[in-house]
Amino acid sequence: MPHLPQLRIPASYMRGGTSKGVFFKLDDLPAAARGPGAARDALLMRVIGSPDPYGKHTDGMGGATSSTSKCVIISRSSVPGHDVDYLYGQVAIDSAFVDWSGNCGNLSSAVGPFAIAQGLVDADRVPADGTCTVRIWQANIGKTIVAHVPMANGEVQETGDFELDGVAFPAAEIQLEFLDPSDDDAGDGAARGMFPTGSVVDTLEVPGVGRFEATMINAGIPTIFIDAAALGYSGTELQDAINEDKAALARFEAIRAHGAVRMGLIDDVAQAASRQHTPKVAFVAPPREHVTSSGKSIGAGDVDLLVRALSMGKLHHAMMGTASVAIATAASVPGTVVNRAAGGDARNAVVFGHPSGTLRVGAEAVQHDGRWTVTRAIMSRSARVLMDGQVRVPAGTVQA
Repeated sequence: MPHLPQLRIPASYMRGGTSKGVFFKLDDLPAAARGPGAARDALLMRVIGSPDPYGKHTDGMGGATSSTSKCVIISRSSVPGHDVDYLYGQVAIDSAFVDWSGNCGNLSSAVGPFAIAQGLVDADRVPADGTCTVRIWQANIGKTIVAHVPMANGEVQETGDFELDGVAFPAAEIQLEFLDPSDDDAGDGAARGMFPTGSVVDTLEVPGVGRFEATMINAGIPTIFIDAAALGYSGTELQDAINEDKAALARFEAIRAHGAVRMGLIDDVAQAASRQHTPKVAFVAPPREHVTSSGKSIGAGDVDLLVRALSMGKLHHAMMGTASVAIATAASVPGTVVNRAAGGDARNAVVFGHPSGTLRVGAEAVQHDGRWTVTRAIMSRSARVLMDGQVRVPAGTVQA
């Protein structure tokens, strides 16, 4: 029988923050996959190796975790005042699904370097040495990200001494500014505001799980925050303590589904299965001495609070960049579950502990006429090209 050849599509495999993904220029994709729809989703799933009933991604570029099953599409910006448009797809591991409902804050740090290297930033704006400022339009949620990318000898500087907990090796520091990160529409056009319920703390009742206080916020990414003690946790848990407990994962998914309804993201809890990327669910606790996944000791005085967050149904090994924005924003608003865990003081920056270490994020919220907003959040990340070349997929993957 005849055999179809494989398509060869130019791509870069990049680490951004504590995530990895496959980066494409929009114009390099097959014509049928350049717009939203089944053809684009099918292509990205095949690139990653999903759906994989074995949960390994052996036949694809994915890493079989929420942090490593990601694709990014970059093009020259269609929005005035921006250099590039950045579209992010979170590829499910064991189901045929690509979630386009949110951003990846970690991979945001790789967008600027990719755009510069691919010639998508005007040459007269790229210095040979110093810092290149790349204005990014985050197309999933309609927000602006400004990346400050170090340059050396006319190329993106990738090596350096900046250490990021959750990443084994140091690299060059990239500062990210998330402008106006409080999501009025959470990516789907429905006006809500930073606190979609109108309250900084709500009582969330989840059948079969319990009744507890929660802060539900749209900043960086829609996130549901709960006090760790209310769930029987200390806030020092590592991945295995949660991810090997199927009953715990089911409880967190129930919380996520009911919270999504309260936030107006879905109409019914049954719809949560088709919106896996958002909202996130996280639990917080006051500081205490603990040991990270790498064996590093963290003292109670080293952080303002502890946070553990779930992504795509599993506890994240570090912290999602977008959730970091949500943490810093919620910490700056008096009375939230996050602010209370951090001691209740007014603040414009927070240092929080996550399973791999610590992270500092700046955010300053302001209140006008009873409505909270945040103008920007700032954090440092790093990025590195792991491989450049062509990714191959069977030609029958994309149907015109």
